[in-house]
Amino acid sequence: MSSQTPRIAFVFTLLMLTSFSLALTTFAQTEPTNEAPPATTTTSHGVCGGRAIGGKCHSVPRALRLKLIAIPAILLASMAGVCLPLVSRSVPALRPDGNLFVVVKAFASGVILGTGYMHVLPDSFNDLTSPCLPRRPWAEFPFTAFVAMLAAVFTLMVDSLMLSFHTRGNKGKGSAAVAHHGHDSPPLPQGSRCHGHGHLVDMSSEPERPEGAVDKVEEDVEAGRTRLLRNRVIVQVLEMGIVVHSVVIGLGMGASQNVCTIRPLVAALCFHQLFEGMGLGGCILQAEYGARMRTVLVFFFSTTTPFGIALGLALTRVYSDSSPTALIVVGLLNAASAGLLHYMALVDLLAADFMGPKLQGSVRLQIVSFLAVLLGAGGMSVMAKWA
Repeated sequence: MSSQTPRIAFVFTLLMLTSFSLALTTFAQTEPTNEAPPATTTTSHGVCGGRAIGGKCHSVPRALRLKLIAIPAILLASMAGVCLPLVSRSVPALRPDGNLFVVVKAFASGVILGTGYMHVLPDSFNDLTSPCLPRRPWAEFPFTAFVAMLAAVFTLMVDSLMLSFHTRGNKGKGSAAVAHHGHDSPPLPQGSRCHGHGHLVDMSSEPERPEGAVDKVEEDVEAGRTRLLRNRVIVQVLEMGIVVHSVVIGLGMGASQNVCTIRPLVAALCFHQLFEGMGLGGCILQAEYGARMRTVLVFFFSTTTPFGIALGLALTRVYSDSSPTALIVVGLLNAASAGLLHYMALVDLLAADFMGPKLQGSVRLQIVSFLAVLLGAGGMSVMAKWA
């Protein structure tokens, strides 16, 4: 699967360019202010013009200190969350075929679902219905819901087309199994087939099978290949949505000078990245990537929020989160990210697991997993009070 590296690199490069474009566009359309802006500008719908300068919550040195603490703290929390499932193979109870892993993944999927509904979507509504934007057209049409719907449908299209592309590209390659081969692993030897999670069985030493048995083996191998490709598509699309949201929220935090907002946000984002990383790490584990691809995925997930904070710090003097350009761009990005996360959490993660044979074979495990989903989504809902 070495041909996937350029595509993955291109996707993440595009996301980085998007964040830079957001910052540069805001810089170009926001006038630098050398004198203190007015405290507030009140409209009939609320307050526009940003937070008041001064007061006990506004302190540039204290805000800078908190941001410098937030960057390594969030980086470490992100790395811990995404790496925890990747080292679970060494813990028998946390192996991907174990019940505990299923429950933990259900909890992490609930976290991702709660992130989309309770964090990303409300932020987009707030941005695109801000009194700082002209009433026409932003107050006359629900752009957030519209963009989120289009993003969900677009995610379905990308999901389907990427799977079809990879499936057609792998046709005619015989019955070489792909389980447990990573990004740069060689193809499996002829006469081997996949069995379970990454174990190979040598078929050359087995007695000849009747034709029906051979067809059954080939069907099993093809089904395993399809599942593996499906898991890899899920990882790529899910990380895309998470990265977009992480850059946006990091940018807003880095540009803020409000200590009362930043202080709880640091702790909330650490927990947020920890649990969201667990969900992504579980998907990466099931995609069975090699070490190099895992490193790339872990790197981009862990560094995007700190990158957004650093970018916001660099643009503190020119970035205004109440400028029309920033509100529109950030609002649309959040709406698209919300639609993507909703689709991935409900369809590719929760529905795929709950309708799968493992959970369908145990009502008790289903109930425990449902409770784990509610716990994850409920935790993120409570955290929405601060982040």
